[in-house]
Amino acid sequence: MTTKKLIRCFILISTLPFFAGFVGCQRQDSTAIEANAGYYTCGMHPSVKLHDANAKCPSCGMSLVPALKNDALAAGHGHQPGDGAGMEAEPAANEFTVLVEQQRQFGVTYVAAERKPLHRVIRAVGMVVPDKTRHWEFVARADGYVQKLHVSSRGEPIAEGQPLLTISSPDLFTAEREYVNLLVARDHAASEDAVASMARAIDAAYRRLEQRTITAKQIAELEKTRKPSEFITLNSPFKGVIEDVAVEQGSKVMVGDRLVGVVDLSVVWVWAEFYEDELSMLAKGQKVTITPNAYPGQVFEGELNLIDPFLTEMKRTAKARIDIPNADFKLRPGMYVNVELLADMGEGLTVPVSAVMPTGSRKLVFVEKKEGRLEPRLVQLGKKYGDTYEVLDGLKTGERVVASANFLIDAESKLQGAVKSFEEPATEGAAGRR
Repeated sequence: MTTKKLIRCFILISTLPFFAGFVGCQRQDSTAIEANAGYYTCGMHPSVKLHDANAKCPSCGMSLVPALKNDALAAGHGHQPGDGAGMEAEPAANEFTVLVEQQRQFGVTYVAAERKPLHRVIRAVGMVVPDKTRHWEFVARADGYVQKLHVSSRGEPIAEGQPLLTISSPDLFTAEREYVNLLVARDHAASEDAVASMARAIDAAYRRLEQRTITAKQIAELEKTRKPSEFITLNSPFKGVIEDVAVEQGSKVMVGDRLVGVVDLSVVWVWAEFYEDELSMLAKGQKVTITPNAYPGQVFEGELNLIDPFLTEMKRTAKARIDIPNADFKLRPGMYVNVELLADMGEGLTVPVSAVMPTGSRKLVFVEKKEGRLEPRLVQLGKKYGDTYEVLDGLKTGERVVASANFLIDAESKLQGAVKSFEEPATEGAAGRR
């Protein structure tokens, strides 16, 4: 045997114990994993659970991997004897395990239950109407004729005190002449009793002039000039716009005939309808935002001023009046608007809507435990506020719950029998129909 062959034999003999120990260690680890495997599953299809280590996934044909039992998970996470891992409490009967790697594949995320202010957004559709207290209808208070129209059409802007129309009326002339005659008689009265009597007659004549739409300023001018006239000019009481002109120039008018309508649109009303289950969240003085379709992106702010106590029986709605400042006259009567208000509902414990799994009439969440364990727990929910639920019972502040991939987690829990005790038993009638 040559020298080179002797050296090779020596090296081979020296390394044999090392390789034998390494292979033995690998076999020992593989045997330990197989001994602690609760079942075998597919990395691509976690719902597959088989007890044959050599089986293939029936869906994709991949080799199966072992899913460790609960008591082996601590060792898999690097816990050493005596480090406290063995001191953990036993898992609850309804807890189940989803390996961390499986949770990553499922796309599981968690969120903590937290207390926060609750607000509910209430939306409705409304219509703009004039403010009734800023609307005035002129009607004929005496028979006569329209001498002149100072305004011509609907929508015409007017200033406060601006002339609207002039009426010629013999009845008006008679009333003014009577008032002037009484003033002259009072001035020539010889006794105090006569002066007092004339004063009472003048007060009555004054009221008759007011009934004919003669203003205090016009009556004062009549007292000064002592010249009665058959013409009366009607002036606008405020700044606004003409709503309607109901007469023609030169036309005959009689007592009660509608002449001109004026409206002040610096403040408008919005009447909106709310459903009966929303009425308890409405209160006078609430701030409201208005968004008209005519001005996309522009928001007007107003205040809830009145809630109609009467419901519409067919629609089960009640109207509410919202007062909106409208200095630029952008909101016009008859315009539809979107109404939105924020109702303060106090504070409560909340979880996202995505964290809740409906199970018939019950609601379920999956609470995070340690080492990949999850606990299905029934919760009592309050109202829904946007994308969150108020939790009335079943959770504590700070507990973390599954917020995504709930359907996959639910399927896993059912496979492991964790939610079996939560399932509602079938009624006898239902059983008989199967």
